[in-house]
Amino acid sequence: MTQLRSLRLILAVQDLRVSTEFWMSTLGFTRDFGDGSDGWSWLSRGAFAVGLGECANEPAASTLGDHSYVGYVNVDDVDALHQEFRQRGAEILHGPESKPWGMREFALRTPDGHRMTFGAEISDVG
Repeated sequence: MTQLRSLRLILAVQDLRVSTEFWMSTLGFTRDFGDGSDGWSWLSRGAFAVGLGECANEPAASTLGDHSYVGYVNVDDVDALHQEFRQRGAEILHGPESKPWGMREFALRTPDGHRMTFGAEISDVG
């Protein structure tokens, strides 16, 4: 069977420059290719890749309520990542919490209102 090797989220953003700056400066992503002049930013950090597409005339993710969650990212050190993002000024929705389903996780919101949760298996949390 053919294996699925990677994933790149495609997110609609209101202002490509502002969103690209957030993903790079606050979340630590780097540009994979392109310069944004075509309305797209292609970014990644490790195995997490994202394509930001400028859609200034479409409803912002912040208007979607519970439907603005776009991803759950498994990480190796959830507490360290939370501290990094907090220090860089990310809007943290809730800090690291150990959940009954066996994950320790936190959530953040991007400037466009996309919400993401980052988590690690409790057995992996030192």
